[in-house]
Amino acid sequence: MENEKDNKEQLRKLKEQFSRNSGEKPNGNNKGGPGGDPRRRFNIYWIYAIIALFLIALQLLHSVGSDQKQINFDDFTAMIERGDVNKVKIINEKIVQVYLTKDALDSGLEEYKGLKDNPMGPGVDGPHFSFEMPYEAYKENMSYFYEQHPELKGKRITPHFEEVKDYFGGTLSYLIPFILLIGIWIFIMRRMSGGGGGPGAQIFNIGKSKAQLFDQNTNVKITFKNVAGLEGAKEEVQEIVSFLKDPDRYTSLGGKIPKGALLVGPPGTGKTLLAKAVAGEAKVPFFSLSGSDFVEMFVGVGASRVRDLFKQAKEKSPSIIFIDEIDAIGRARGKNALSGGNDERENTLNQLLTEMDGFGTNEHVIVLAATNRADILDKALLRAGRFDRQIFVDLPELNERKEIFKVHLAPLKLAPKVDSDFLARQTPGFSGADIANVCNEAALIAARKDKKAIDQQDFLDAVDRIIGGLEKKSKIISHEEKKIIAHHEAGHATVSWLLEHAHPLVKVTIVPRGRSLGAAWYLPEERQLTNTDQILDEMCAALGGRAAEEIIFGKISTGALSDLEKVTKQARAMVTIYGLNAKLGNITYYDSQNGNEMGFTKPYSERTAQIIDEEISKIIENQYLRAKELLTDNQEKLIELAELLLEKEVIFKENLEEIFGKRRWKSRDEVLHEENHPEEELNKDPEASTEEAESTDLPA
Repeated sequence: MENEKDNKEQLRKLKEQFSRNSGEKPNGNNKGGPGGDPRRRFNIYWIYAIIALFLIALQLLHSVGSDQKQINFDDFTAMIERGDVNKVKIINEKIVQVYLTKDALDSGLEEYKGLKDNPMGPGVDGPHFSFEMPYEAYKENMSYFYEQHPELKGKRITPHFEEVKDYFGGTLSYLIPFILLIGIWIFIMRRMSGGGGGPGAQIFNIGKSKAQLFDQNTNVKITFKNVAGLEGAKEEVQEIVSFLKDPDRYTSLGGKIPKGALLVGPPGTGKTLLAKAVAGEAKVPFFSLSGSDFVEMFVGVGASRVRDLFKQAKEKSPSIIFIDEIDAIGRARGKNALSGGNDERENTLNQLLTEMDGFGTNEHVIVLAATNRADILDKALLRAGRFDRQIFVDLPELNERKEIFKVHLAPLKLAPKVDSDFLARQTPGFSGADIANVCNEAALIAARKDKKAIDQQDFLDAVDRIIGGLEKKSKIISHEEKKIIAHHEAGHATVSWLLEHAHPLVKVTIVPRGRSLGAAWYLPEERQLTNTDQILDEMCAALGGRAAEEIIFGKISTGALSDLEKVTKQARAMVTIYGLNAKLGNITYYDSQNGNEMGFTKPYSERTAQIIDEEISKIIENQYLRAKELLTDNQEKLIELAELLLEKEVIFKENLEEIFGKRRWKSRDEVLHEENHPEEELNKDPEASTEEAESTDLPA
């Protein structure tokens, strides 16, 4: 046992000695930068110091011999008047050197003291003083001086000329620009390569991968337990992790481990969160980087970084590579034919395709990628053998939003009556990131009001804030404008209440929010399919505001811009995309491959384009006339609702029930609830009021 301990101790000392000699850290991090061998850094700093001392020495050598006292032209002419100047020498036609007479040096004048006997000074021979002045200026000034002093005309001093070559100064002036350029270049190279190692090593590190490695030594706290909802996507990703943990379980049956999985979905749905959970769950090396990390200003660097990334992954296989926002390098090739030349992004993509499925491909390296723009990716990247699985991460549905709310509500201090089910129903179409934002905004609103806990109203205010913007009660609106806004919003609410397929109303407000002067808030039904009647009812409800303005005031305003934009898009989609128009028939002009980007050419003739415009206009005008008929038949109730809105500024569903009575049609959520919970319908008290039955859907 003692011999084994001695052997281990000797082996450890040998490793430390080798690390010191090679400049490596004991853990294998061979960097000369921060965290590397301090002696390497010390040597580099000495090199910098020597270069600086060399430059200083050149400057000092240049300054040797330039120790004359500096004077001005007036001092010089005063010396001439006293007769103290022996001779004048002009160096390079710009530096005037003054030599004094011996009598002047012996005169004892204060300004001449120390010039004669100073061993470090000019001595008796001089020069004793100097000043800078171009020769032409010196000549003119001296001519003027002698004109003013005719008594000195016979004592004129003729200057001597001398050319002196400034070897040190010239050399320094040539060297400094090159030294500065080299220094800036070394600095840029070190910054681009992360700052580690010496300057020479860093130049060659530019093609190295920038992937961040997560392995058993890295503490990643996010696991699949932190990912709420996304059950289908989680199942697919968990299976990939199990492939790497226990490959024999699948390969024993003849199966092959998938090469890659592509996470596709709208922004904020949790694609990157899933990848973080994989890094936390997998017990294999996990390389994480963004698609933009491959993009560089130098040609060939992107492809070099791809090669280096897969080389590291293969050395540590089994392993996982995660490329976020892969559309940065994975765009379809050949789309931009006008650019010409060498496309660095395409070279990077070609190298990625080769590494994922080429002749030299090794197994046990799985590539995960995420994007919200799968339609622009190259088809070669999406084929089986590279990304075998495409996992669609969609916006969460009702039950998934409940789970997401539970995760984000856990760290918050909540009031007792906060219901995650209610909040999930109030946020259709919200992504996971939006729900996290709602919870954070609710906490900020509660803190702004000095509350001790966050109640349900704070969450509703947060939803309003995110969807509609900040309330602007200070916006100046005249009484006439306020009446128009109130009748406009009342028109929306009335038509949507009277139509079967319009979205259920939540509240109506005429308080300005963001850029809107008023708003009617609805709870969109989460449909999987939409038919023609549903689209037409939604269009009719959207046009109810403008129809109300025309019925009540006999004129229309510009306040319906967003409504017109919405119905025009819906009508165009009916005609050109979904094939819901009888005149054009079962035909679509939508191109899912190119994202419906028609460019300069359209997939139909001019005659068809005219028919499309006519049909769109016909659909919109029919729904506008339909909205006017509904409002004309219920004009008294419309006016009553608008006056109530002017009085309260915000009204809810219960206020509409008081005026119009209970809505005749059940919402989709109510129908689904009855289908999934029939026992609640059977046990329901028949004498219970309908207002109490729907009060849970109302804000506090």
